[in-house]
Amino acid sequence: MEVNINDTIARSDGNPFWSFWMGGFECSDQLNSFGDRVDLLRTTKHLERIDEDYFNLARFGIRTVREGIRWSKVEKNPFSYDFSEVAVMLDAGKHCGIQQIWDICHFGFPNDLSPLHPHFTRRFSALCVAFVVFYREREPLETLIITPINEVSFISWLGGEAGGTSPFCNGQGWQVKYALMRAYIQGIKQMKAIDPNILIMTTEPLVNMVPPLDATDLEKQQAAAANLEQFQSLDILAGKVCPELGGSPELLDLLGFNYYYNNQWVLGFGEFLPWVNDQDDDRWKPLSELLIMAYARYRKPVLVSETSHPGEDRPLWIEFIGRQCREVIDLGIPLLGVCLYPIIDRPDWDDLQNWHHSGLWDEEFLLNGESVRQLNKPYATALLDAQRHLQFSIIEKHGPQNKTRSRDIIQSI
Repeated sequence: MEVNINDTIARSDGNPFWSFWMGGFECSDQLNSFGDRVDLLRTTKHLERIDEDYFNLARFGIRTVREGIRWSKVEKNPFSYDFSEVAVMLDAGKHCGIQQIWDICHFGFPNDLSPLHPHFTRRFSALCVAFVVFYREREPLETLIITPINEVSFISWLGGEAGGTSPFCNGQGWQVKYALMRAYIQGIKQMKAIDPNILIMTTEPLVNMVPPLDATDLEKQQAAAANLEQFQSLDILAGKVCPELGGSPELLDLLGFNYYYNNQWVLGFGEFLPWVNDQDDDRWKPLSELLIMAYARYRKPVLVSETSHPGEDRPLWIEFIGRQCREVIDLGIPLLGVCLYPIIDRPDWDDLQNWHHSGLWDEEFLLNGESVRQLNKPYATALLDAQRHLQFSIIEKHGPQNKTRSRDIIQSI
């Protein structure tokens, strides 16, 4: 193993993750914009190659991954569950020494259900309980980290405003978000009722919406309001708004934020701010500043729960992410990790022939129709460099006064 943020250090600081750098496997199972079901765990062949995928992570010191149970595959009939494929994944994780963080709902719902269905909350809560019972029968002692619903903010927009997935609505984003958060809160409460030690990891987009250049006062106010709105889901979970849903700060354990190269844009104009900010646009905000802002709002440990870049800029992106993480850690903010998502390549939901080339491994298709994982070497080299630089920053921060901690970190390199 070449590089690893030290497990002993992480755990002594209360970090529940086995490694600072993590890998996320695309597990979307939603209906796409054409109404067709996607199943990216199957499309990427992660299910059939899971041992290979986990084994490949070792050279990068990645021991923690994000996975999903795929609600549409587990619950074929109401309140009847088949966790057989999840069991295969659990066995692979145990065999390979991999910690798995589990998404209960990663955009997909059963065919007979949508967030606006009156049975949605009851069905989702029952699924949450069934999964915890299933998991604990197999793993009674492991720390169980769960994301109940991935990116509520995004799926509320896609399904409620853009008509891009179930329930294929326009102008009902708030109604979809409200319904999802009602189920989210009830799911957490019922899971924690049977297992108080479960940790909940939220995974919401972290964005920066800015006014146009030479903006009017109204445009500036609209951009400021839109930026606050990105926290609606977490505010509901924390009980800051919609208290009738039963949210409270105790329901937030770990705050994951998903950040990509196109997470900053001009409100109402469809214009993205270049992530390199080569024009020194003062509307652009460093990722470190956005993470600090989010931490200050909730005072809970944070992590970058998804990040990647498509194509040839992957090495530059991971260098940028590593540098931003160093700035956050140097300020004493409890940043617990970074998840490379996707860790293997994935296709587009609406065009399964269009692969994004955003993973650490690309999918290379052979003439005989088979495919192989192909490591993107420039990305891999940049990732190893980012890992080393981040480790040295941590060693420098702890300093020689804590010889045991510094020695433990050095031994893990």
